[in-house]
Amino acid sequence: MSLLKRIESARPGVAPGAPGGGPSAPPGTPGVPSAPSGQRLLNQAPVRESLREVKFRIQSRVIQDLDPKLDLANQVEVRRQIEEIFGRVIDEEGLALTRAERVRMLEQITDEIIGLGPMEPLLRDETVTEIMVNGPRQVYIERAGRLELTNVVFQNDDHVMRIIDRIIAPIGRRIDESSPMVDARLTDGSRVNAIIPPLSLIGPVITVRKFSASPFTVDDLIRFGTSTPEMFDFLRACVEARLNIFVSGGTGSGKTTTLNVLSSFIPNDERIITVEDAAELQLRQEHVVTLESRPPNIEGRGAVPIRELVRNCLRMRPDRIIVGECRGGEALDMLQAMNTGHDGSMSTGHANSPRDMLARLETMVLMAGVDLPLRAIREQVSSAVDLIVHQSRLKDGTRRIVNITEVQGMEGDVIVMQDVFVWEQTGVVEGKIQGRLRPTGIRPKFVEKFEVMGIHLPRGLFGFA
Repeated sequence: MSLLKRIESARPGVAPGAPGGGPSAPPGTPGVPSAPSGQRLLNQAPVRESLREVKFRIQSRVIQDLDPKLDLANQVEVRRQIEEIFGRVIDEEGLALTRAERVRMLEQITDEIIGLGPMEPLLRDETVTEIMVNGPRQVYIERAGRLELTNVVFQNDDHVMRIIDRIIAPIGRRIDESSPMVDARLTDGSRVNAIIPPLSLIGPVITVRKFSASPFTVDDLIRFGTSTPEMFDFLRACVEARLNIFVSGGTGSGKTTTLNVLSSFIPNDERIITVEDAAELQLRQEHVVTLESRPPNIEGRGAVPIRELVRNCLRMRPDRIIVGECRGGEALDMLQAMNTGHDGSMSTGHANSPRDMLARLETMVLMAGVDLPLRAIREQVSSAVDLIVHQSRLKDGTRRIVNITEVQGMEGDVIVMQDVFVWEQTGVVEGKIQGRLRPTGIRPKFVEKFEVMGIHLPRGLFGFA
């Protein structure tokens, strides 16, 4: 987006009488009823409205004086100009602001011109993992696995719409009444979903799933309590032995983060191709090709779904295929790839348990529109998938790997599965759930692959000496 368009989108456009749109009538004005005395001490709105109006006025003047030819990519120069103009305007207006108010106002104006407005402080806060904008007046965040209502507000619906446009414009996506939903990503890889009226009845809604600028490592997940060092040693061996792995779990359980960590175990001399709806994975290997699906254009044409990308990447000589999430007919192509020499592939899926993940895979294969008998589908699934890592978000907000399950094959018409490790809760201390991922005592069949590849794990890892 050009600086001129960005500036135009940042211009305050509040109608008089709208929230934040004009100063409130002072108490005692004829025709305006006075508030009961018990409410006067609580009613701080006029003070807040006044400060907001000052900010909008200063913001308008800063925007007016900015050089429209300024290169927006040069953030240092843009910020320098904004700070210089802001200081001059404050002096000309003779405003008596404290140092803290002055710094905060400059930050807010800068965020409106070159950032994402009121969302910027939340995006900078590393403790916030999710941002939920429910219309202009209600913004929730997730911190440490729990939801919190913030004091962040937008000016009005148009203000939220301008921020959505600012997010989706750089990646060539659109949102309007004919296409009122959009998936996008921020420059740091954070995932964004937006939905607007008439589908949303509370105004424009934005949901941001934040991702760390530097991807989480095994040590981070061990520190968070997601799993133990021994379990990650086991999973590293599974990746190096080229097992086909699905990471399952509910929404917000940490599937993508775990998939990203598992992907980091892939040797650096392999060609990895990732396929995603919105690119989120942050692989650090040298030879990585990232593919991203494309929605239809304004005429409803030009869509490139994940399924086509999966089929295409089979012709790109991949050593590993990683699909960010299987949610439709692409599951059939993924299973066929796993069954035709592209072992070591990985993906995620929404499910409540490892068994449910297999049932969902069967359903997704049927969504591909191929008329296959159920037994044939189950044979494809059982021969393709080696391991399911199931993750869950517990009641205290922590995310844990709760099952590591081997897919052993078919017995009759049923896929046989066997838990290798299972989460066992041992208690609750100060609101935090305590437990461990314990071995079931079953030695998985694929351990033979480890031995062939020279991978040796501790003998007691599976619960026997």
